[in-house]
Amino acid sequence: MIKYPMTVQGAKALEEEHAHLTKVVRPKLSQDIGTARELGDLKENAEYHAAREQQGMVEARIRDIEGRIQNQVIIDVTTIAHTGKVIFGTTVEIANTDTDERVTYHIVGEDEADFKKGKISVGSPLARALIGKEEGDVVMVKTPGGDIEYEIVEVRHI
Repeated sequence: MIKYPMTVQGAKALEEEHAHLTKVVRPKLSQDIGTARELGDLKENAEYHAAREQQGMVEARIRDIEGRIQNQVIIDVTTIAHTGKVIFGTTVEIANTDTDERVTYHIVGEDEADFKKGKISVGSPLARALIGKEEGDVVMVKTPGGDIEYEIVEVRHI
């Protein structure tokens, strides 16, 4: 059985998406299918086929979310003692040792990852390089553009 690590915020977002799909989107699609069915011949009814296709995708996503919720492992990093070590759920400030450019990332589960918002998946190469290291450690990260060395500046439990 696959377990899905999630932050408290990630689990809440997944629950909200599930509620929206089951309480808003699913009933609307059923209504759209009923309306399209009234238009006549189903063989050449584009609205009907589009609504049925959309319904299939929504139902697949609902099943996926239910499976993830059933197998989620919620990790609340705020309840874990701060040791300076990078673990799932921590927010990590790192500095490029060549340019001294600093960036901050929150290490989250797959479903929560959003690089533009500074949230990186625990399975990403950068997160894998950081996990288990401590403030002051230097890590080498392999990137398509070559290896980059980062120093861990600060680890926060927020």
